[in-house]
Amino acid sequence: MLGRTASSLFWMSRYQERAQNVARLLEVAYRGAIISHRGQEHGTHWTFALTCSGCEAEFSEKYDELGIRNLAFFLLFSKENSVSVRNSLELARNNARAVRTGITAELWEAINTTWIEFTEVNPQTITQERLPDFLAWVNQRAHLFRGALLNTVLRNDGYFFSQMGNFVERADNTARILNTQYWSLLPDSDILDDGSMEKYQWSAILRALSGRRSYRFAYPNARLKAFNIAEFLILRKEMPRSLAHCYNWIADTAEDLSQFYSSQEPSLAMAKEIAQSLSEKQMREIYQDGLHEFLADFVGRNNQFAFELSKDYNFS
Repeated sequence: MLGRTASSLFWMSRYQERAQNVARLLEVAYRGAIISHRGQEHGTHWTFALTCSGCEAEFSEKYDELGIRNLAFFLLFSKENSVSVRNSLELARNNARAVRTGITAELWEAINTTWIEFTEVNPQTITQERLPDFLAWVNQRAHLFRGALLNTVLRNDGYFFSQMGNFVERADNTARILNTQYWSLLPDSDILDDGSMEKYQWSAILRALSGRRSYRFAYPNARLKAFNIAEFLILRKEMPRSLAHCYNWIADTAEDLSQFYSSQEPSLAMAKEIAQSLSEKQMREIYQDGLHEFLADFVGRNNQFAFELSKDYNFS
């Protein structure tokens, strides 16, 4: 496979995953805005979405007021925001179009139709009342893309590069959300009462990572606890957005890719090393060494893996 084809498939999936992640952050912020939380400062929910999406500084440069209208436009429709849903969907489509003959009709239809329907939306019509339905639509379209990828694409190198892109982006999103909110996940937070601001942050983190209900299944007899939440989102492989789950997939895909090409590139060995290090970690060890330091290091290693992969397979 040509390097530029591999690159397009990798980034097609990364951008699709990113669009869904940003929409979910906005949905969490909206939910927080309509529910009162004791100890919550004004605008905390909006700040959560901006900080976790990594565009707080860019928003502050453009807007003086932090509110739902400005935030929704900035995260959904702004051409100037590199991580907006609009830009992510457009870049996903551009990458898919570059490899149009190498993907299935169902996958192309899922990507192309989403982009066409999104561009037909007038941002002014997305009022506070209509925002939840629109965010649900974005989320449903992301699931449609993922379903088309999993159910119609041959298990060859194109599929493997697409999977790499999806889980590299997902791991990055999970680690960055946890790192921006790491202070609320320190063990000392567990002694706080249930009405604390930290409890709101815990719920927001779980909702942003689609883990609020599955957390209850994983810890059926436990209330929300910082230790459990951190463990759930970092080390529990059964949680689809945990760091361990993402790198379990990446390592398996690396093995498939090495067998497909009958070669073991450095990036693939690196993927397996990261997955192995996560499988051997204990949450208490991570706390002992520093949660913030661990997460910052993981983000760097994840980025380095993506860079090494692009170098090994000549992404252009």
